[in-house]
Amino acid sequence: MSEENPAKNHQFEVVMVGAGPSALAAAVYTTRENIETILLEKGAIGGLAAVTDLVDNYPGFEQGVAGLELAQKLQAQAERFGAKIELTEVMAIEDQGQIKLVKTADGDYQARAVLIATGSDYKKIGVPGETEYYGRGVHYCATCDGAFYNDKRLVVVGGGNSAAQESLFLTRFASHIDILIRSDWRASDVLIEEIERHPKIIVHKGITTDEIAGENNQVTKVIGTNQANSQRVEFPTDGVFVFVGLSPNTGFLKDSPIELDERGFIMTDENLKTSMPGVFAAGDVRSGATMQIASAVGEGATAALKIREYLEGRQNF
Repeated sequence: MSEENPAKNHQFEVVMVGAGPSALAAAVYTTRENIETILLEKGAIGGLAAVTDLVDNYPGFEQGVAGLELAQKLQAQAERFGAKIELTEVMAIEDQGQIKLVKTADGDYQARAVLIATGSDYKKIGVPGETEYYGRGVHYCATCDGAFYNDKRLVVVGGGNSAAQESLFLTRFASHIDILIRSDWRASDVLIEEIERHPKIIVHKGITTDEIAGENNQVTKVIGTNQANSQRVEFPTDGVFVFVGLSPNTGFLKDSPIELDERGFIMTDENLKTSMPGVFAAGDVRSGATMQIASAVGEGATAALKIREYLEGRQNF
């Protein structure tokens, strides 16, 4: 941010941390009511949605929509109503009573209310091919991308509840699923029993995932190691779904009084309020979120309405 940028050390009625679908939707609502709003984003505008090849389950797009296109439309709509977006990293949020101080790498912002909508990132397994084939055979969301694999072979990596649940969901589309588990199941007994009796699924325990390989920009196999005998093993596949957890983008809150759950997601009440008065949270960063674009947008709208209620009757700067 340049020195002449008028936003530096400026006052806004609402500062939103993040510029993904939840924050952009919230900004549409606040700015339409002439509530001065700025969004602070350290990465890509649109969040994970912007780097999703095709979003096939967002209402209103009967043929699906490219994630980047959806993000750009959300951004354009928010900016049309007057939302400002700045690229900077938020370092901390301080409670100064009626005013919240949002500290960034480029200066401080004062706000009467704050919305945290920083989302979360899929945990990666960090093997060759994972980044190269992201969106072209490597996925982290069965609900988002499973329908692309009708009558195809899939590999699922992970041994927890999410891996089990998502594998069962993928059986609606895939003809065969190999589940690779580094050690043993960490899922509930009910899910394990359902997995192990499913005719489309084979579970491989004690298998590491060492590489995701492909040809012509498409995944063709997963290479691993059988830890029992140190032998190399290969699993032919049309796609790989990695379910080893989500990491909330809440590192900037590590020294904050804002309450987080045991996994680092932000705790809120039914009105999306955090434990710091005047600070709200919405979308994938919130504890209990469903991790879907449509629900993130809905929570953004709800948060904006709750923020308006919070601001009513309070003193201006």
